[in-house]
Amino acid sequence: MSWFKDNKFLVVLGGTTLVSAIVLFLVGSKGGGRYDQAKVDFDAAFDEASSYEKLPLYPSEPNHDGKTKALDEYRKAAMDLQAAFKPYRAEKPANISPQEFTNQLKAVNDELKKAFSDSNTKLPDEFFSGFERYRTELARGEATGILVQQLQSIRSIMLALAGAGPSELRNLYRPGLPEEDGRSFEAKPAQVARPLPLEITFTGPEESARQFLSAISKPDGQYVVIRTLRVSNVKKDPPKASDAKFDKPAAAAPAAADPANIFGGAFVLPDEGVEGEKKDDKPAPPPAPKADSSRILAQVLGNEEVQVFLRLDVMSFLPEKKLP
Repeated sequence: MSWFKDNKFLVVLGGTTLVSAIVLFLVGSKGGGRYDQAKVDFDAAFDEASSYEKLPLYPSEPNHDGKTKALDEYRKAAMDLQAAFKPYRAEKPANISPQEFTNQLKAVNDELKKAFSDSNTKLPDEFFSGFERYRTELARGEATGILVQQLQSIRSIMLALAGAGPSELRNLYRPGLPEEDGRSFEAKPAQVARPLPLEITFTGPEESARQFLSAISKPDGQYVVIRTLRVSNVKKDPPKASDAKFDKPAAAAPAAADPANIFGGAFVLPDEGVEGEKKDDKPAPPPAPKADSSRILAQVLGNEEVQVFLRLDVMSFLPEKKLP
């Protein structure tokens, strides 16, 4: 009989031990690889967490409390700002019939033309308060509400300009609104006001430009933001001496006749001495011609006009936003 047959127990025990050893080696090798990978992942996570701890806003309890306090203060400031703009948050007028809007437009246009006429301001031939489109057509019924609101804003601004007394209103341009073409206005998520743009070009004395800009910068139920302002001198050439206009001096009065010269020789008047000498002093000389009272620089520089181009937005504030 062979040795294997005689020692079956030893053979089975040795085979089992060998297989177990191989399995344990494979399991140990695989476990070591997982450990190495876990160690690498742990080290990476530890380094990342350590870098976060060095940040100013690491989510610790003190930082959490500070961030919450800052957000509360920011929220209060935003609410206060919304409240500050409340006087300019006028509700959009309800839509009216197209014919009624046309009637209001014509009434405002007549009022503005009279105001500019009273201030001797020249207007464009086709002036229609920026609504020239509706000289020959009716507005859409769904657009009349926002158009009435814009019309009242333009009326206020143009009356301020007429009060400043410019010499000429050269252009009044009102870009169209989406509602006029059948579209709707869509506010952006963070938008708090809708701009109603307007462009104005006029010429006049420097004083008229200052007065107009001061008038529109003082909110009176509406909030105006100046986007572009360009001021240029109408005269491109520098002033010349010939531009000055001086006052003409008054003509000297003719001197009174001397009786002694008329009769030739000495002539004794009742109040003169016996020797022909006058008791009083010599007659006072005639007054000198009045000196020129004009101010030269004012005469040369005071007649210049400026041309002003202005692009502005009348801000129509949207309803208050509810903050979280």
